Amino acid sequence: MSFSVDDRVLALAGIAQALQQVRRIAETGHSEAAVVRTAIDSVLRIDADSPQAIFGNAGNVAPGLRLLHNYFRNQGQDDALPRLALAVLQLERRFVRERAVVEQVSQGIARAQRQADELGDSAHPDVLAALGGLYADTISHLKPRVMVQGNPHYLGQAGVVAEIRALLLGAVRAAVLWRQTGGQYWDFLLSRKAMIEAVDRQLR
Repeated sequence: MSFSVDDRVLALAGIAQALQQVRRIAETGHSEAAVVRTAIDSVLRIDADSPQAIFGNAGNVAPGLRLLHNYFRNQGQDDALPRLALAVLQLERRFVRERAVVEQVSQGIARAQRQADELGDSAHPDVLAALGGLYADTISHLKPRVMVQGNPHYLGQAGVVAEIRALLLGAVRAAVLWRQTGGQYWDFLLSRKAMIEAVDRQLR
């Protein structure tokens, strides 16, 4: 299957909005339910016909597309977000080389999918806890570690930490998709104009 710059931009938008929620939860203890659900659904939706289908539809990553729109124009509000995104992209490269970890994550996601089906809610706290625990037991041990800073009051709460880790798993999933659709670090230098145009197209 061939992929376009529009597909790669959707994957980047998935990374951006998942990490924005990570930053928001770490600072405030609160998240946007719809954005969290999109990230969790993308983790659980292993087999999909297109990048759009992984997120449900392109509209579900509109917040991420708006973030990309601003950062590509040097109007980003949070300097920590690009650093987190780079760490996730680097972590994804290490993750996909570790076959035993990939298999462990795949099995854990399958269990979480069954749990979500039983509960009737992919963003149920028990599902978030399961996915957060899966991230902690597997990907979090790989380097580079994604370091999340925020309010110690919230970062000391188990539910907040579980949701952050589940969202980090969603960001890694989107990073895998970015690479699968042909994404490369050189894109940010050599294909910047095409990426900006792709973002603007999908925001219309």
